[in-house]
Amino acid sequence: MSNEESVSVRGETGEARRVLVVGGVAGGASCAARLRRLDESAEVVVFDRGPYVSFANCGLPYYVGNVIADERKLLVASAETFRSRFNVSVHTETEVTALDRKARTLTVRDLRAHTVRQECYDALVLAPGAAPIRPPLPGVDLPGVFAVRSIPDSRRIRAWIAEREARTAVVIGGGFIGLEMVENLIHRKLSVTLLEKLTQVMPPLDPEMAVPVRQHLEDRGVDLHLGDGLARIAQGTGHSLIVVSEGGAELTADMVILAIGVRPETALASEAGLEIGPRGGIVVDDQMRTSDARIWAVGDAVEVRDVVTGQETVLPLAGPANRQGRVAAESIAGRATRFRGVQATAVVGVLGLTAASTGASEKGLRRAGITTFDKVYLHPGHHAGYYPGAQPIRLKLLFSVPDGRILGAQAVGRKGVEKRIDVIATAIQFGGTVHDLAEAELCYAPQFGAAKDPVNLAGMIAANALNGDMPLADWMQLGRTDALLVDVREPEEFAAGHIPRAMNVPLSQLRQRVGELPRDREIWLSCGVGQRAYYATRFLAQNGLRPRNLSGGYTTYQTLRAAGMVS
Repeated sequence: MSNEESVSVRGETGEARRVLVVGGVAGGASCAARLRRLDESAEVVVFDRGPYVSFANCGLPYYVGNVIADERKLLVASAETFRSRFNVSVHTETEVTALDRKARTLTVRDLRAHTVRQECYDALVLAPGAAPIRPPLPGVDLPGVFAVRSIPDSRRIRAWIAEREARTAVVIGGGFIGLEMVENLIHRKLSVTLLEKLTQVMPPLDPEMAVPVRQHLEDRGVDLHLGDGLARIAQGTGHSLIVVSEGGAELTADMVILAIGVRPETALASEAGLEIGPRGGIVVDDQMRTSDARIWAVGDAVEVRDVVTGQETVLPLAGPANRQGRVAAESIAGRATRFRGVQATAVVGVLGLTAASTGASEKGLRRAGITTFDKVYLHPGHHAGYYPGAQPIRLKLLFSVPDGRILGAQAVGRKGVEKRIDVIATAIQFGGTVHDLAEAELCYAPQFGAAKDPVNLAGMIAANALNGDMPLADWMQLGRTDALLVDVREPEEFAAGHIPRAMNVPLSQLRQRVGELPRDREIWLSCGVGQRAYYATRFLAQNGLRPRNLSGGYTTYQTLRAAGMVS
């Protein structure tokens, strides 16, 4: 990609330059507003084929669910706001159909007047976003089958529920939008079935970390069909629909939501000869400039660098899109700001449960060929245990070996989840290590946290693993190891459930019974959540035995087993 030509919003004679922005919402709208704040003389024009230039698309499921009852609350800024506040001209319901890079013109179609015109530019920003995937399968265009990408989409779903008195729905896809739609349809008193082609919900999470989400959905009455994709949709009796899965299941519902994912809208860029990357997004540099030095691209349609794995990725999230818009504006204005890349920090709430993650997952690291890492599991309360109402957080921390650099984290729980992931996300951004987490000084009062916050505990446990104080056993080798499995919980806890083949030696008896344990064989220790096994590890190690800790204890074992990862 050649970006040798330097482009400014002012020409050599000082005349104002014309900057066109294709697409609004997060990336395009933030770029236009930021550019105006940097240069008052530039002419800035935004085109959007939808009726709104800047709206909260992350709020659309909640508008469907009546959590947000007033549609106007979704409007971040109107065309009139851009005109009066920023002197930015916005043309909604206007589609850009062609880009002539040599002539530096756009072909623009007014969807209301049905007229076509040419618009010239000195600098161009592409923010076309991404479109919901509608697979080429029979029935996906039937009445009652919806995607969720715009306010009109949400409006149509609300109308269908009200006018048809819908009582049942099938949601296809168990990612962010799928789960948010499940929650909001249940809020509207619909019975919901979720069909997901993968064997887990929330694909960004590692399988075992998605187990609590799956179990929570089941507990709330959601009918889950995992490991089974969509084959076709057929018209049923009356207004009903029949969703037929690849496995042959027939699911009857009053409406269907397609939440399979999104695909970058790159047709305009591709037809104009701009470079498209292997992930299907527009290729940009760290100033968001494309392979054409006068054209920038931002948002869901671009490929960006994952700061943890170093690989290129397409990440359709509002936060990065806003930052990319800001960087593009500053680049056009001649500033040296650069986009650092992404680390995929994200959160979803579903029926009172929160799941959040940042950085790389374990499966993502392995896909990237990164093998020099380890992981710890922990299950602390979200605040001090002695204060009423403490809720457990299931937390997984991934870190590089031997330097302890934080690679990623995932957490699931009812309260305090996003707070901990935000702290770890910030540490990743600054190249932090598990030692930094152990030493982090965080807010503490009993109703908010603990003297050792879950973030501190994660860092301490990982640091103990790195420095040899708590050697880790590999859960994935559980069925193949010849190590002696020892559960250090009390007998009544052990009797209620334990890892197969485990021997019960309670921590309270360990000093008296240490002679029963072998010195020529590894001893893999477990307890409820990991703490007592750590104490046992330290005692045995200092007495010349060979202990290893099964991180997170029996609680982790149960989720790994439920995910089909151990037997």
